[in-house]
Amino acid sequence: MIDLGISKLALIGAVALIVIGPEKLPRVARTVGTLLGKAQRYVNDVKAEVNRSMDLDELRKMKDTVQDAAREVEHSIQTGASDFEKQFADIGQEASGPLAEPPPSYPEYKHPRKKWRLKQGAMPQWYKARTGVRTRALSGAARVARYRPHKIN
Repeated sequence: MIDLGISKLALIGAVALIVIGPEKLPRVARTVGTLLGKAQRYVNDVKAEVNRSMDLDELRKMKDTVQDAAREVEHSIQTGASDFEKQFADIGQEASGPLAEPPPSYPEYKHPRKKWRLKQGAMPQWYKARTGVRTRALSGAARVARYRPHKIN
């Protein structure tokens, strides 16, 4: 970059003061400052984008290596499973002789019939009873009759 020291900045300021004039110098300085700030932000954005693209390339490479390793593991598991199935089939053919027992039969699964049409509340009844939540609505007359103090003779 350009090496600007204190002496060079003072020289540039003095020339700007003479050329531009003291009335317009603050406005020009503000404009130059905002333009330099925008340029710095643009350069920083470009740097960040380049870094993101480099990180993305690295992540893609890592993803490819992980996928290759996963394919290798899957292939080895499939070959091992097929070998095991062959061995199991050979053992099964040897064992299926005239004295072989039939496999045990299990009862068929029966789904528990729930009352799916019945709407269930989210709060259990025991909790409602413990905390005193009303579960049944009372009419106004029934409420008055229930909570009216009884006369003792």
